[in-house]
Amino acid sequence: MTKAWPKVKLGEVLRPTVRAEVVDTSKEYRLLGVRLDGKGAFLRETVTGTQTSATKLFRVETNDFIYSRLFACRGAFGVITEDLDGCYVSGEFPAFLPVPGKIDVEFLKFWFRLPSVIATVDADCSGSTPLTRNRFKENYFLSVEIPLPPLAEQRRVVARIEELAGQIQEARRLRQEAVEEREALVGAKASSIFRTAIVRGKTSLESVALLERGKFSHRPRNEPRFFGGEHPWIQIGEIENASKYIRSWTQTLNDDGLAISKKFPRGTVLISIAATIGAVGILDFDCCIPDSIVGVTPKPPADSEFLYHYLRYLRVHLEDIAPQSAQKNINLGILTKVPVPSLPLPIQRRIVAELDALQTEVDALKALQAGSAAELDALLPSILDQAFKGAL
Repeated sequence: MTKAWPKVKLGEVLRPTVRAEVVDTSKEYRLLGVRLDGKGAFLRETVTGTQTSATKLFRVETNDFIYSRLFACRGAFGVITEDLDGCYVSGEFPAFLPVPGKIDVEFLKFWFRLPSVIATVDADCSGSTPLTRNRFKENYFLSVEIPLPPLAEQRRVVARIEELAGQIQEARRLRQEAVEEREALVGAKASSIFRTAIVRGKTSLESVALLERGKFSHRPRNEPRFFGGEHPWIQIGEIENASKYIRSWTQTLNDDGLAISKKFPRGTVLISIAATIGAVGILDFDCCIPDSIVGVTPKPPADSEFLYHYLRYLRVHLEDIAPQSAQKNINLGILTKVPVPSLPLPIQRRIVAELDALQTEVDALKALQAGSAAELDALLPSILDQAFKGAL
């Protein structure tokens, strides 16, 4: 920290404020939480006085500085913004008012995002054993020392941090837009290909593939006695999170589990038909699946990769035809009648190669975006470090 900025204890520039109210059963209360990593206060929920077990709540106002006693060690500090004025917190969220002319709470907010500062907070929160954690009490908070320049300089530093943070956010947005635009181009290309193809000739999905619903007859589905064996078992989330090929699993069935499920061979196209509809992937290993997933086995000359791309293209359509119920789903009767382009195998493979090439470009752009995002994420801590050294 810069020697040019004198250190003061927070107790010298902040004053605790308590606006306690006895809960009124006829009143509504907007309750706040505080996000981790310095991301500030947020509206958690709105409840009536009859829906909370609290007998007393605490009102906060614009420009209050608050934190979570329990999660201060993880950066749960923030400033009450105008849109949160008049909300309420529990007694686990102490609130403080800045002493006029002494400190800008936005300056303080950014200071509490410094890793070195949170490490100090964490040390004060350590319990008597490695597995326990004490709350960050107000006496610890108010005794923390902060290097504090004059108010005008604080505001200049805040403005500069916000300017640079805005540039980081804009760079992140532009990179994300580039990925989304490229994905949209892939979708448009697939749409053009398949719309043209189906006009030239079509058949039904059941005529080009064998459709078999997965199985897991026991309820609840998480019964432990069926798991922990040698048979891979996946659910919809693993299809959704995979790319074209499903290459990993997190759960396995034992022989008892296999007896109440159904195993599909490597190369089977999987499509989800319940809750999350139309998630598609190709199995890269033999695997058991539940009845919320259908296995699609191509009949020659149908190509599994062609069916993957076509079913992926159809996903929005499948969502549209799903019955409107508490949990949207489609059934085999609907799925078997889905129209499919009738194309010779060489043309199917040419389409696959074209769409794969486009998707490879998207995947490469996503990888670049992930790397850029990591670099951008590392910029703000560096900016904050420079700012509170007086070098910004």
